[in-house]
Amino acid sequence: MTLLARRDFGSAELAGRLRERGYDEPTVATLIASLLERRVLDDARFAMHFVAYRAGRGQGPARIRRELGDLDVDSTLADEAVAAGPDWLALARDVRRRRFGPEAPEDWAEKSRQARFLQYRGFSNDHIRTAIGPDLDLDS
Repeated sequence: MTLLARRDFGSAELAGRLRERGYDEPTVATLIASLLERRVLDDARFAMHFVAYRAGRGQGPARIRRELGDLDVDSTLADEAVAAGPDWLALARDVRRRRFGPEAPEDWAEKSRQARFLQYRGFSNDHIRTAIGPDLDLDS
């Protein structure tokens, strides 16, 4: 309960933490099942909070989905949480504006630099095109 008092956990992540602390597998499985049954632990809620927090930090849907997968969150839950997340196009525009200023990039070198930054943050090519400008060709 000490772990859950600090923040939300996914069931797989919490199980891993408990195993690291020396609890045996049957005890961990029983505890996780009990917490899920009582809704103290909820993977869907965890995924929603994770998406909201990471989007608030300026991360895009691809990166968030990958990180949820790294935490062993079910891919269906991860996809639903990302789909229910913020307006990703607006977020990509806002992240670009905060990092590089309000002016659209003029030359290809600067457009490429900004596109790489947004791609690293986890935004798709469509999000990047919208944030930077329609004449950027990312598929070539």
